[in-house]
Amino acid sequence: MAQRRSLSQRRAALEAEWTRRVPRPPGPDVIRPPAELARPGALDSAVAQSWARSLRTVDPGREHAPGDAVDVRTRWAASPLRTPVLELADQLRAVADGSGFVAAVTDESGTILWSYGGPVMRRRAEQVNFAPGGRWDEPHMGTNALSLALRTERPHTVFSAEHLVAALHGWVCYCAPIHGPDGRQLGVLDLSTAWDRAHPLAMSTAMALATAIEARVRAGAPAAPGMRLRCLGGAELVRAGGPVRLRPRHLEILTLLALEPEGFTHERLHFAVYGDRPVGTSTLKSEMSYLRRATDGEISSRVYRLAHPPACDAVELLAALESGDTGTAVELYRGPLLPGSDTPGIVTWRDHLEVAIRTAVLSSPDPAHALRYGEFAAADIAVHEHALTLLAPGDTRRAIAAARLHSALRD
Repeated sequence: MAQRRSLSQRRAALEAEWTRRVPRPPGPDVIRPPAELARPGALDSAVAQSWARSLRTVDPGREHAPGDAVDVRTRWAASPLRTPVLELADQLRAVADGSGFVAAVTDESGTILWSYGGPVMRRRAEQVNFAPGGRWDEPHMGTNALSLALRTERPHTVFSAEHLVAALHGWVCYCAPIHGPDGRQLGVLDLSTAWDRAHPLAMSTAMALATAIEARVRAGAPAAPGMRLRCLGGAELVRAGGPVRLRPRHLEILTLLALEPEGFTHERLHFAVYGDRPVGTSTLKSEMSYLRRATDGEISSRVYRLAHPPACDAVELLAALESGDTGTAVELYRGPLLPGSDTPGIVTWRDHLEVAIRTAVLSSPDPAHALRYGEFAAADIAVHEHALTLLAPGDTRRAIAAARLHSALRD
């Protein structure tokens, strides 16, 4: 009884905070400054910041998540999570039935691939499209446990009115990320139920189930796990599920090797890294020796080439652009290539990728592409104008495009 009273008080406080902060209906005249929305107050700071981001693309009054139930069958069939989840299906169903939860597994885009719940919770879940095909990433469904776990790659709980969308205020959700052997996030595992059934042990259960799925993914993966290089909007090398500590110069070299799999001669790589600066040849040899040790000998020596190129977001972006898949390209894009780098080879590739994705976005008839890219191109007037041109007069997303255009023109 005391626990329910405590939950009720917490829910009431969050509802008051939501009413105070979240504009209804959304529009350019009522959207509050991001700094005000992101101010934690009674909110968890991650939730407050997510509200500020989410209001750029999501109507808090929307009734359900968007989605595609047909395409999800293809995604599920090809997903590395399919076999592990099906192997654990009995355990997942037992947890859902025994505790009154809906269990769901998404891919890396936030699309639900698999779900299960008892009759009552399943009906509630279907009303908001918490079902296969539903898109639950932040740009589509705002602040929720799945979107936060996807964005931060950490477990999250979102309770009642911490959800941006009012239709989810009757829910509490517990979510944990699922990683592959190379450290790449494959999706998330979520357990959701009614707000008054919230329990601290639910998060431990979600994390344990996610870990069990990861173990089965590893069991079905090659014995030597690969690497993943993230270099759009930042830089990180992950191997065997953990980060590899490297200096910025080493990450720059790895990025160049990933983008040019045919490799470099010593002279060509020296110029790509140092340009015309008077740097001795021994400096690059020293850098390559260190990098070779850090990657367990993955780099050949006569021609600098990666023996087994890592999964790399910039390479995947380039492939999507070359195949004409603008939708995948804008989903992958998280900002310029190694934005803080002035290394000549990186600057050349950065310009190449920026021109390519910007051209693809400006050529696309889908306003979602301009809106997604515009999130990371705040000063690009043409992109925001393109979004406004494509959006219908009654589309609530016009408020986001108009606000971005206003800021870009002011700057």
